[in-house]
Amino acid sequence: MTASARSANLSGALFGLAAFAIFSTHDVVIKYLGGIYSPFQIVFFSSLFSFPMITVLLIRDSKPGTLRPVHPWWMLLRSVSGVTAGVCAFYAFSVLPLAQVYAILFAAPLLITILAVPILGETVRLRRGLAVVVGLIGVVVVLRPGGEALGPGHIAAMVSAVAGAFNAIVVRKIGQEERPVLMILYPMLTSFVLMALALPVVYRPMPLVDLGALAVVSVLVLIAMSCLIAAYRRGTAIVVAPMQYSQILWAAVFGALIFGEYPDLPTYVGAAIIIASGIYILHREASGRASRTTPVLETKTRIGLISGLRVGAFLNVLKRPK
Repeated sequence: MTASARSANLSGALFGLAAFAIFSTHDVVIKYLGGIYSPFQIVFFSSLFSFPMITVLLIRDSKPGTLRPVHPWWMLLRSVSGVTAGVCAFYAFSVLPLAQVYAILFAAPLLITILAVPILGETVRLRRGLAVVVGLIGVVVVLRPGGEALGPGHIAAMVSAVAGAFNAIVVRKIGQEERPVLMILYPMLTSFVLMALALPVVYRPMPLVDLGALAVVSVLVLIAMSCLIAAYRRGTAIVVAPMQYSQILWAAVFGALIFGEYPDLPTYVGAAIIIASGIYILHREASGRASRTTPVLETKTRIGLISGLRVGAFLNVLKRPK
């Protein structure tokens, strides 16, 4: 590797670390608001405040075409799975320690590897298969069935991981054939409409300071996505992708300093197992021999975002026309 390539990868890694630090800050605000408001209300206003960004992307998108998706049913599944992942993650953050939620969401690469077999026709051989099994054992360690009672928050975090993994696989399946802006627009619209339907049932009046906090959430997502875009433009995916696991360190810091959370040893042991399995899967896919579709390596997003925002879609939209 040349010096310039090493420098680019270092820059990509630093931007990736910055992105996930900002995402962690975003989750702190979500956790605070989740103690007061329903996740449906939080997602509704987060989606509402995100529409200016979508409008700018629509204006910038130079790719010809209509707003009609090529694969409407797959697009519907992407949209619903993205909303499900976001709502469930927001709820889990509100009732569980940050570190525990992250540990469970880190199972997404394992689930992506499994789902890639029936949906993408991926072949998972012995080594990656064993990595998935080991990683799932790590999830069991975190959840400790038979130990502390599993509550709705644990279930929500698992549903978010599964829905987020399914969302990533759908993107991998249809992403090359759909306009990138539609891959962002439809999940955002679905989120807004579904949450608007639920809002009359769950709505609580919000003071300006809490509305401001929701606006901050949208700004943090925009800044984090900008950093992640910069990371993937500079560094290779195998360098940038593992940076997501730095969130467990932020969870320990924020959880202790802000929420008085001190997760027990099994949470961190399980998280370490899951992270090791995920990194191994990433390296196997990056080797060029173990994977045909590289579904985990190409999942350039953060599981649990309200609309399943992806770096790849942003990069394609923001490309300058030749």
